[in-house]
Amino acid sequence: MTATLAGCGSSGGSGDVTLRLVAADYGDSKANSSQKYWDKLVKGYEADHPGTKVEVSVYPWTEVDRKVKEMVEQGDAPDMAQIGAYADYASKGQLYKAEEVLSIPVQADFVAQLTDAGKMNRVQYGMPFAASTRLLFYNKKLFSAAGLSAPTTWSELAADARALKARGVKIPYALPLGPEEAQAETMQWLLSGGDGYTDDVGTYSLDSAQNVATLTWLKDDLVGKGLTGPVAPAKLNRADAFAAFARGEVGMLNGHPTLMKMAADKGVKFGMVPMPGASGRSRATMGVADWMMAFKKNGHRDQIGTFLDYVYSEKNVLAFSREYDLLPVTASASETMAQDKNDADLAPFLDELPSSQLYPVGKTSWAAVSADIKKQIGKAVSPDGNPSGTLGSLQQTATMTDTAAGE
Repeated sequence: MTATLAGCGSSGGSGDVTLRLVAADYGDSKANSSQKYWDKLVKGYEADHPGTKVEVSVYPWTEVDRKVKEMVEQGDAPDMAQIGAYADYASKGQLYKAEEVLSIPVQADFVAQLTDAGKMNRVQYGMPFAASTRLLFYNKKLFSAAGLSAPTTWSELAADARALKARGVKIPYALPLGPEEAQAETMQWLLSGGDGYTDDVGTYSLDSAQNVATLTWLKDDLVGKGLTGPVAPAKLNRADAFAAFARGEVGMLNGHPTLMKMAADKGVKFGMVPMPGASGRSRATMGVADWMMAFKKNGHRDQIGTFLDYVYSEKNVLAFSREYDLLPVTASASETMAQDKNDADLAPFLDELPSSQLYPVGKTSWAAVSADIKKQIGKAVSPDGNPSGTLGSLQQTATMTDTAAGE
């Protein structure tokens, strides 16, 4: 297997090589900036690979995608980028296939759902770097005071929300459909209603009967009954919903691992359960992944491959996941985390990963469709909203965007 570690073919040059990686910052302060993670990793790598230097530039999420786009447009693409989406670059033939840079054992170690999401036209270009799933968080103190247990169905969720409202809870269920991340909350609900953004062959199905029924239920049974708090869902952003939960003002909301620390730091006792479905547990939860990609521009294929094999070693995958409360993207690291009692807080999220569904990130049209969802979906559940009409409009635009992208 040693001979396959860096793939096959020419390195595109000899002698000393400097690889450039642009990466996103997962930290929330200078103290835990991702720059520290990469500096330590690179130091270890360079010690074992004296012919290769690695320069890592870390940017905030608000800047990193734009920074890489500008670099590529200026003809100065980095060797690797760790950002939010890969499809545009893959569609233009600018990326190495995963199999061209990764060793066979490393490529085979990715969690299956993440490998599939990294494919365009059945070829993997996006290498998952960080993953997360969603669970329903609930405030244990508020639930206990109302004599409630965690819901497993929509009707139980609505009943719990009514009981919380009767006891004066400010936001029985937080429904953040504001522009920050409406596509995430929407997808979680559509999955729990039995459908999602695309059908089994990857075609957009936004206005399916199940999706219309899901948004109609949200409009009539939650928002219409005053169970989502004083701020209209269309104006409530995820960050504000999380902050309200950490203040003890929210009974229930969908959340990812970051919320655990936020709530715990504020002394909020919480429980976490899988998202309830229309008539039982949801068949799937929403998964989210961020991506590593390798650009062809500089031709350092062998060196990129050797470095990425090191990045995806179990030790390094676990170190990153534990530092930022994220899920490992490899099966080996996931298995290790599942067996370690020190990682017990992430276990419920890890359990959801095998059945998770991700955004259709392999479609170049997704960025535009996602932006459209963020702008419009909140109106669908407003008092004068029209779920069928809104989803129909979104579907029409998605189909046109898809066709224009040749997908």
